[in-house]
Amino acid sequence: MMRSASRQSLDALLDKEREVFGGRISAATLTTLSGELYAIADLLVRQPRLRRTLGDPAASAQRRSDLLEQLLSGKVEKHTLTLATTAVGLRWSTPWDLTDALEDAGDEALFAAAEKDRKLDTVEDELFRFERIMQSESSAVALLDDAVADADRRNALLDELLSEKVNAVTLALLHHAVASTRKRSVLLAVDDLLDKAAVRQERSIARVVSAVALTDAQQQRLEAALTDMYGRTISVRTAVDPEVRGGLVVRVGDEVIDGSIATRLAQARSTIGGQSN
Repeated sequence: MMRSASRQSLDALLDKEREVFGGRISAATLTTLSGELYAIADLLVRQPRLRRTLGDPAASAQRRSDLLEQLLSGKVEKHTLTLATTAVGLRWSTPWDLTDALEDAGDEALFAAAEKDRKLDTVEDELFRFERIMQSESSAVALLDDAVADADRRNALLDELLSEKVNAVTLALLHHAVASTRKRSVLLAVDDLLDKAAVRQERSIARVVSAVALTDAQQQRLEAALTDMYGRTISVRTAVDPEVRGGLVVRVGDEVIDGSIATRLAQARSTIGGQSN
């Protein structure tokens, strides 16, 4: 968890990102920008001395920014250089927070690219469905999370699962989630990406699992009920799982509302078992 100084710096960097991403910049340029930001973050992971130097709060902010500009000038897009030098010039609680902030900026650049192409809802839905698939495929998750295996090999597996089946932005986000050494697991990374997509659209996501597919009318009523319950706009993302049997399992952030028949049956069996003892 980021401490106060890093949270303030992250907010300042997000303001700069909105300024850059909201300007007259194409989706293709944003995609390039994302790759370059990821590459800079990866460089800091691989170069501990450089990471400590650029993230040292005791050193002059201007000196840190100038150093990075010397390293990157002529090698990356001007927007990349602007964001990277802005990030380095801010005060971070630890150098690792700087690295994570650059990775986050790469994610945000891809989301901005999807938004430019009016595909943000598509990307969000594909991430949710990938999350649901991975939750039921523990062997695939283990392979994608295998830190011993080469990142290219893990991403080749991801391509086998998803290539030509999802939007290019979705695939790029997942490629980075799998390759990054800063992500604890692919499922946690996807969960974080879904939260970012929701924040970008000024709403929250409700992940809903049901035994059968909800109709459009049912989904709209559920969105309205959850929006009223939480006092903020809620967007529903649905998945089907026959093991739920009936009812719904709804997750909003860390809160789970489990109204499934399967859970009620399990609770009943537990109660009966306890009484028999």
